Amino acid sequence: MQKSNEMKHHHHVISQSGIMNPVIILLWVFLFLPMGKISLYANELRFTVIHTSDEHSNLLPLPLSDHHESKPNPALGGFARLGGLIQQTRDKKGEESLLVLSSGDFIGGSPFAWLILEGYAPEIRLMKEIGYHGLTIGNHEFDYGPEILASYLEKAGYPSAKDRLPLLASNLVIPPAHPLQAAGLKKYQQIKLDNGLNIGLIGLLGTTAFSLAPLAEPVSIVDPVEAAREQVEILKEKGADVIIALTHSGYREDLELANAVDGIDILLGGHDHYLTPHPETHNGTIVVHSGKYLESAGMFEFSYNTDTSVLKLENENNQTPYHIRLDHTIPKCENIAALVENYGKKLNAFLDDFTDGLIGDYEKTLMLSGFPLKSGKRFQETSVGNFLTDAMRYTAEEVTGSPVDIAFQANGMIRGDIIPGSMEWSEGAVTFLDLASVAGLGSGPDQRPGYPMVSFYLNAAEVKNFLEIASLLPRFLGDNYFLQFSGLKYTIDPGKVFWLTVPFINQPVPAYRSVQEIKLFSGMDPGQATDFHIPNPQDEETLYHLVSDHYLTSFLPMVGELLPRLQLELKDKQGNPLQIDETIIRQNERELKVWEALTRYAMSFDPDENGVPVLPESYKTTQGRIIEEAGIPLAVWSYTLLVVLLAGIFLLVRRLLRAGKKH
Repeated sequence: MQKSNEMKHHHHVISQSGIMNPVIILLWVFLFLPMGKISLYANELRFTVIHTSDEHSNLLPLPLSDHHESKPNPALGGFARLGGLIQQTRDKKGEESLLVLSSGDFIGGSPFAWLILEGYAPEIRLMKEIGYHGLTIGNHEFDYGPEILASYLEKAGYPSAKDRLPLLASNLVIPPAHPLQAAGLKKYQQIKLDNGLNIGLIGLLGTTAFSLAPLAEPVSIVDPVEAAREQVEILKEKGADVIIALTHSGYREDLELANAVDGIDILLGGHDHYLTPHPETHNGTIVVHSGKYLESAGMFEFSYNTDTSVLKLENENNQTPYHIRLDHTIPKCENIAALVENYGKKLNAFLDDFTDGLIGDYEKTLMLSGFPLKSGKRFQETSVGNFLTDAMRYTAEEVTGSPVDIAFQANGMIRGDIIPGSMEWSEGAVTFLDLASVAGLGSGPDQRPGYPMVSFYLNAAEVKNFLEIASLLPRFLGDNYFLQFSGLKYTIDPGKVFWLTVPFINQPVPAYRSVQEIKLFSGMDPGQATDFHIPNPQDEETLYHLVSDHYLTSFLPMVGELLPRLQLELKDKQGNPLQIDETIIRQNERELKVWEALTRYAMSFDPDENGVPVLPESYKTTQGRIIEEAGIPLAVWSYTLLVVLLAGIFLLVRRLLRAGKKH
C-alpha cells in the first residue's frame, strides 16, 4: 500500500508526457543549486541600441528662443540632453551592453557647422565624448568637399587611430592618393559586447542621397546592395552574431535594400528625416528611422537567443517607448553642456568678425513674430518659402542696385520652419540661430560659410522655359526640387507637364506646356496683391533679373543639356553670357550669403516700441504665388490617340489578312 502511494506521488510529479512539472523543477533549482550560478535566461543575451540620424550640427535645443536651463520648455534636442539620456540609460541598464549609433548627416545646416571651415570639429568631438560606437557618412558630410571632410576628421583631435570613432563607409570609393584615405573610414566594424555577443556594423550611402552631394568628387559610390551583400558575407565568416546596417539612403531605398539582401538583422536608416512610429520587419530585417535634429532618439531593446540565433525586440515586453523625445525632462550631461558652451563662444567670435559686429551673439533676437512660418505640405508653396525668397529679392536689390524680377529657392535648401518663442521669456522671439538654420547650408568658392547668392538675366522665352523646368524638376527628383518664388504669380496645369508615361519603361515624356500664365510683380512690398505685368514670350530684347543661390543655379544649364528645348543661357544686364561663378553677388569683394540675406531682411521690418523688428502679418498665410488649374490632362489625348492608332493598325492588319485568304 505504501508503494502504491509512492507511485501515485511519482505520477503526480511527472506529467502525462513524461516531463517533470515545471514548479517542481524550479523548486529543485532553488533548493539544490548554488545561488548566482545559474540564470533562467542563460541562452539569452540582451543589448540596447540608442540611434540618431540627421543631427545636422544642432548642438542646442530648438527653437533656441524657448530653451531654458531650469524651467520646463518646448525646445527639443541638443547634444547635452542626448548625453544625459545615454548616461541615464547606462545607469538603468547596469551591466547590459549599450550601443550608440548614427546614420549620418551629423554636419550641415546649423550655424555651428560653419565652425568646420574655421578649423574646428564640434560634432564629431561631441559624439566621441558622448560615447557613440559607430556612425556612417551622409551626403551633407560632403557639403564642403571631401578634402575639407578629411581635414575635419583629422582635426577631431584623436591622438591615435585606436581612439577614432568607427566611421562606416562600406560603399564609398576613395581614390588611392586622396587625403580621405587617412581618415580611417571602414568597410565594416566588429564590436564584442561585454556579454560576449559579436556585433557587425556596416555603413551605406544611398544612390539618391549621393546624387545630392555634387561636391563629393572625386569620391564615388558603388551599388549599396552589392556592397551590403559583400560586407554581410565577410561579417558572417568572421562570426558576427548580429549584423547592423547604418544607412543614409531614405526609407524607400532602405526597404529595397532589406528585401534584396539576406542577413541584415537590423537596419537603422536616415536621410529623409523620417521617424518610423515603430520598427518594421522586411525579409527578416528590422527597419527603423529615428527622425532629425536630435528631436528624439531611437531606443531599441533586443534579446538574442544563442541556441536559436533568434533576435527579438523587447520594447513592448519592457514597456519601453521606441523613441525618446529629447525634451526638458531629460537631464543634461554637464560635461557635454560645457563643451557646447565653448563652441558657442567660438561661433560668436566668428559671427562678430564675419558680420563686422552686426551679429555678435547667436542668441540675439532678430525679429518678433506672432505666428510660425512653416514648410507645410510637400510640393506646395509655403510661408517660409515666401519669406526666404522675399529676403533674397530684397537684399539682392539692395546690394546690386538693380530691381529684381524673380527670386527662387528649392525646398531642399530650406532646412526647416521658423518657430517663434512661445514662453513668457521668449514670446514671439526669433533668434539668429533659429533664423539662420533655415538657410545655413554649404559654402561658396570663397570657402566661407553659406551658399552665395547669384544674379543673372533671362529673356521672356527663357523665363517661361525656366518655369517649365520648375514644373519638371520635382516630378523627376522629388520635393527637394520644388521651387518657391518671390516676384511673380504663375499658373500651371499639372496635367500638361507630360504627354504621357511610356509603358514598360515607366518614362514620362515632357510636354513643355504646363505654364499657362506668368505675372511679374512690379513692386517690392510683399503685402501688395496687384501691380503685375505679363511678359511677352516673343520679346527677346527685354531681360528679366533673377536671383537664387550658387548651388541650385548650377543645375539649370545641365537641364538644358538633357532637354535642349529648355536651354537657358545665364546673362549679365547687357545680355552677355556668364559662367556660373561670374553670377555670384559680392559686396566689398565678399560673397553675399543666403543666410545674410535672411538676417538683413528680418532686421529691416518696422520695429515695436522696444526697437525689435516685427514680421508683417502678410506672411501668416501663403500668397497664391503658385496657382494650379487642372484642365484635361494631355495623357488623356495621348492615350486616346494611341488607342485610335492601335485600333486602326488592327483593322488594317485584319483587312489584309482577309484579302490574303480570298486570293
